[in-house]
Amino acid sequence: MTFAAVIFDLDGTLIDTETLSMNSSRIAFEAHGLPVTDKLLHSLIGKDKVAGTSILRAEYGDIDLPALFATWVEVAREHFETEIPLKPGVEELLTWLAERDVPRAICTSSSQAEADQKLRITGLGRWIKTVVTVDCITNAKPHPEPYLEAARRLRVSPESCLAFEDSETGAQAAFAAGMHVVQVPDIIPASGKFAQIVADSLLLGAHQAGLLPAPCES
Repeated sequence: MTFAAVIFDLDGTLIDTETLSMNSSRIAFEAHGLPVTDKLLHSLIGKDKVAGTSILRAEYGDIDLPALFATWVEVAREHFETEIPLKPGVEELLTWLAERDVPRAICTSSSQAEADQKLRITGLGRWIKTVVTVDCITNAKPHPEPYLEAARRLRVSPESCLAFEDSETGAQAAFAAGMHVVQVPDIIPASGKFAQIVADSLLLGAHQAGLLPAPCES
């Protein structure tokens, strides 16, 4: 297939931050004496701060969320400051797209400041200049607005875009925007409800979608 543009989620799709985020979360919750389960942390994956706040309020009631978030941000900053690994195949895929001048963007639930830090540490900014963060829109994922905004900035129709996501929340957003979705699950398995393709890696997903002419990995 021929796509007018390719749009990527950031955390868990291009960069391996979900494990770091889980570890940071546990440390922050423990610092405030809050018991936390993997199930709760998994429910926060792919969510923006507003949605995450609702989940935490439902779980813990009237706790000091600003203090928890402040600790969480500080611990995450320390974890992310030195190195954030790229997911397998990212350099190969982005280089391939850049060499062919395929328009590309990042669509993330991170804030602008968080996204800027991650792009700086990983060097992804050399490949992707168009970045839509949660600060750019009114309705966060799973609403389609973030992906519609990315397509608007790239000056292409949403239906002509290929989107890569790891989470159900993100895949739902891209799917609702009318895009062709490749879901590469990270921590949580994919249901397949919001993706035309569910793949084990970015490169295999790109091949199965017809973006790449041949498999780039075994």
